[in-house]
Amino acid sequence: MTQAAILAASGSPGTTTGFKNRIINGGMVISQRYGTSAQTPTNGQYVLDRFQYNLNQTGKFSAGQYTNAPAGFTNSMGISSNSAYSLGAGDYFTITQPIEGYNVADLGWGTANAKTVTLSAWVYSSLTGTFGGSIMNGAFNYAYPFTYTIPTANTWTQISVTVAGPTAGTWPTDNSASLQVNFSLGTGTTYSGTAGAWTGSLKFSATGAVSVVSTSGATFYLTGVQLEVGTTATNFDFRSYGTELALCQRYYWQKNGQYASGNTMVGAGMFYNSTDPRSCLANPVVMRATPAITFSGSGFGSERAGTFAGTIGGTLSANLSPEASLLYSSGSGTTAGTAGQGTFWYITNNTSYIAVSAEL
Repeated sequence: MTQAAILAASGSPGTTTGFKNRIINGGMVISQRYGTSAQTPTNGQYVLDRFQYNLNQTGKFSAGQYTNAPAGFTNSMGISSNSAYSLGAGDYFTITQPIEGYNVADLGWGTANAKTVTLSAWVYSSLTGTFGGSIMNGAFNYAYPFTYTIPTANTWTQISVTVAGPTAGTWPTDNSASLQVNFSLGTGTTYSGTAGAWTGSLKFSATGAVSVVSTSGATFYLTGVQLEVGTTATNFDFRSYGTELALCQRYYWQKNGQYASGNTMVGAGMFYNSTDPRSCLANPVVMRATPAITFSGSGFGSERAGTFAGTIGGTLSANLSPEASLLYSSGSGTTAGTAGQGTFWYITNNTSYIAVSAEL
């Protein structure tokens, strides 16, 4: 069976197993990058895992993980507007989850056998009225704008939108982005469209929807996001924390320093030459694609012959694959070892980390 067929067969309404919900981290419990620290996102930035922000103007709102949540949930993603921003025609601000083609291949979108799906979520806002969003393809040229209503301010409301599967458009079935789900925080007329119909163009929201960023201090919270096959929203697919974390780590994970003064082991290896200690960094799961790696901070060191060899200097780099990375250093600054001598890398403080990303 293909991965898509296994996922489709394993999901069943009201259970805690399988992959009924094609949204990852819909309960907003995983926040590897920033924890509960609020951020002012830039375009394409991920704050909570698997949810990114598409926007053409920066500094208009902050976002983070919060404990404000409806019964049965522990976390939400919270948004707070920084000013009363007047939308221009070409403006857009969205909370977005791109979905890998393998995870939705069974939907048959773009064919005569396209399946109907239902998107549901819990929403909470200081504003009321008709809000908007869209489902679009990974090529950003085929979209379904939708609306939903928040009737009462500062009250959790469960919303549901049923979308007939498109028989046209391009929807990859590999490890690239096949579709994305957008919740609009404010979208200008250029990228707004008629709700309830597929259109062959880029649309982030429905025409006339509420703009959160247009009211100073306005808030918007989101959790329990679910995308499933069928015409009815069913019980949220609660997965175990470990399962949800592993699903997120296919796209991004961090190796953090754990101590203010102390050492967190990264991986073992050997000195390639006297100033280049190399180490293996195994990914916790096979990643979506060959990742990129970022070394944050300067707290990296190595050990040799049972003795701390000192800070790893020079330029830190890696040979990367979806399964593991080979870490190495080039240039001066590393305490000398001996070629062939065993070693392992440390993170020497709790402000440094290694980030590994294969995001869509």
